[in-house]
Amino acid sequence: MKTPNQYLASLPTTIFTIMSQLAVKHGAVNLGQGFPDTEGPQDIIEVAADALRDGRNQYAPLTGLPELREAVAASNRRFYGIDVDPATEVVVTSGATEALAACLMAVVEPGDEVVVIEPLYDTYLPALKLLGAVPRCVRLAPPHWSLPEAELRAAFGPKTKAIMLNSPMNPSGKVFIREELELIAELVREHDVYAICDEVYEHLTFHVKHIPLMTLPGMRERCMRIGSAGKSFSLTGWKVGYVTAPAALASVVAKAHQVMVFATAPNLQRAVAYGLNKDDSYYEGLSAQMETQRDLLRDGLHRLGFETLPADGSYFIVADISRHAAGRSDVEFARWLVEHAGVATIPVSAFYDPQGDAPPQNLIRFAFCKKPEILREALKRLEKALS
Repeated sequence: MKTPNQYLASLPTTIFTIMSQLAVKHGAVNLGQGFPDTEGPQDIIEVAADALRDGRNQYAPLTGLPELREAVAASNRRFYGIDVDPATEVVVTSGATEALAACLMAVVEPGDEVVVIEPLYDTYLPALKLLGAVPRCVRLAPPHWSLPEAELRAAFGPKTKAIMLNSPMNPSGKVFIREELELIAELVREHDVYAICDEVYEHLTFHVKHIPLMTLPGMRERCMRIGSAGKSFSLTGWKVGYVTAPAALASVVAKAHQVMVFATAPNLQRAVAYGLNKDDSYYEGLSAQMETQRDLLRDGLHRLGFETLPADGSYFIVADISRHAAGRSDVEFARWLVEHAGVATIPVSAFYDPQGDAPPQNLIRFAFCKKPEILREALKRLEKALS
């Protein structure tokens, strides 16, 4: 029998699956998985439930329901001053991961190089390799996750087609500042490339302003900006994403969406449209809630002797395990924690290209998008195991 796709068949079981399985086996508090343990706003859920019962359950239009595209356009204008034509510059997708794939498919040909920034979301490299693209990795330096200008410049060349930018960033919690974005924009213009901007945590920043790359000079026509209802409304299982892009790019993103999924659940689209139109107090409250949970976990980790790295956005905070690891790698220590402390985390080395230089071995990622009582229980277990 002929072999299946060799690249996919060769992929190992991810550390995320392994840690989740271990968490179940050991009855662990799971601070590895990046999703909230509370439901999103009840009024949004009620809109989705009501929309199931009003006789509009067939395929939605390819690029999304008009009311959701209009809400995405209004959100761009309200928060960032970006004027968007909802009819031609918004594409609704079945989650942000599909949006990432569709954006890559829209611009990348086999052999093209794409600049990516490590540590990175774990689907980036497989998506690029399945398209025949060549990733050019640029590594941020902990503990401050500073962007190295010389290495970034060196990553761009005549074969570069795009850069993937995740801000706020998973797993580091970094929010790129204006000076860094200006450098990226300069290189995008200089090398005539596209930018795929993964901004799913755009409303989860803590006293740091999120700046879309699309707002910088010359970037409007080069950027594909990706948002996520799952992250903005704590409804990650809904898998509703949206791409904002200039019409010429959006039309190609839509064609990629067409051959993969074609349409996203109409009742969920209508509920997300309602959610995007919530007033500013909702978004401010969401950010404040996550900041409180971040602070609770961060301060508890400090009391236990962990150093934590800056976390200005997203669901995640990274801790240095050097004081407690006793020579173990991040993978080994994460396994020890779930087995002996009953707390699941993710080793940060999982967020690097396995074919690249050796990643840091002293960092683990905690998710703080959990109820305060769950975070306190995790800290209690850690204290007992480490004492």
